[in-house]
Amino acid sequence: MDSSKVQQILNWPQPKNIKALQSFLGFANFYRRFIKNYSKKITSLTSLLKKDSPFIFNEEALSQFQALKEAFTSAPILSHFNPSLPTIVETDASDYALGAVLSQVNDSGKHPIAFDSCKRLPAELNYEIHDKELLGIVWALKRWRAFLLSLSKSFEVHWAEFLSEFHFDITYRPGRLATLPDALSSWDNMYSEGGVDFVSKNPQNFHLVIEENGIQESRLLSIKVEVFSDLVYNIQKEVWQDKDYKEILKQLARGESVSVYSLEPQAKLLLFKDRVVIPSNEELQLNILQKRHDLPLAGHPGQEKTLKLIKSDFHWAGMNRFIKDYVSSCQQCSRNKNIHHKKFGLLKPLKIPSGPWNSLSMDFITQLPLSNSFDSVIVVVDRFSKMAIFIPAYGTITALDLAQIFISHVFSKHGLPVSIVSDRGSLFVSSFWTQLCQKLNISRDLSTAFHPETDGQTER
Repeated sequence: MDSSKVQQILNWPQPKNIKALQSFLGFANFYRRFIKNYSKKITSLTSLLKKDSPFIFNEEALSQFQALKEAFTSAPILSHFNPSLPTIVETDASDYALGAVLSQVNDSGKHPIAFDSCKRLPAELNYEIHDKELLGIVWALKRWRAFLLSLSKSFEVHWAEFLSEFHFDITYRPGRLATLPDALSSWDNMYSEGGVDFVSKNPQNFHLVIEENGIQESRLLSIKVEVFSDLVYNIQKEVWQDKDYKEILKQLARGESVSVYSLEPQAKLLLFKDRVVIPSNEELQLNILQKRHDLPLAGHPGQEKTLKLIKSDFHWAGMNRFIKDYVSSCQQCSRNKNIHHKKFGLLKPLKIPSGPWNSLSMDFITQLPLSNSFDSVIVVVDRFSKMAIFIPAYGTITALDLAQIFISHVFSKHGLPVSIVSDRGSLFVSSFWTQLCQKLNISRDLSTAFHPETDGQTER
């Protein structure tokens, strides 16, 4: 680091306003790669830059300001990355930032290659401890991906992709306790067939074979290869049976040109502007969507990114709505999103009725086939005895009509209840029904909005 610039930072005066602080941090940011946990060291300073926040340079901010200036005097000299040396990635995740160190081990010991840090996003602040530590690892690997890609053997990359499909724990068990697997893996004839060179534990064997045959290490486009290898047969089979594409496929098979459609010559897949057409088969569409969104390597991207990923290779009618509905209902994505509402309260059960017909629940069954000019049914259930009354009604019923029905079919036979449980339908929240219940001293227990389980007994 330039000594003149270091001295300039040491002599930097305390910022008196946001503009002065921005100037200091802008200068310091250029050298952030030399300072370990840089983002963690400036949290109090960056909080002063928030919009509509008063600029109060308190003791904590002053302490971080001085500590950051001192960090420049002790910043280490970074080494260049050497792919032949053992590489170490160290990560740490605090409550508000991520930090990572990329180091390599040479003859003189461990030496830093790069430092990096970043503030965690608001949604990431909700992560559990193990999730935020894993987030630090994933972030560091993405940050230094170009350095670390070459460190994995190609067959291990294939294995890791295959193993990601399963959920299991790998545990060590001594050979004396694993008698059956150990016996099966130790047959003499297997050793003799392979030869000494084959079972040698020299780790360079694989590299020698690659060099002798001139084979270059390949990169695995894991998700694309997996999707096509698993689904190509089913896609081909279903698309030729789909009534929407039958005629188009016949025309293409005869060599005719059909606007934006074409036929892939080898797999006989229908293409729409170079994208594979998926027939109207929800199982196939869901399979593709899950591979591009749910797999560990996919990483649960948002609606727009998932849509972009899938539309780059596939096409089907209504895919925009299908994909957005799926992603918006993904439980994993919902758990990781930032919460913008007040904390939900605990569910509370309804009180147990003290006797028959003390507490009723009611609801409507509507849009039924006409029967004696009726098209709806009013369902009234006694919550104590579970006795139900089914009363024919019209879909155009008013609050006055509802009151007359209750007087004729319920109140006249079973007396006045203490409470009535219902949803928030327009009839049940109307002024007339509200005033009637008040006059009769009946408690209206309205269900929670968008939570029909409150009146689950009648709903069933």
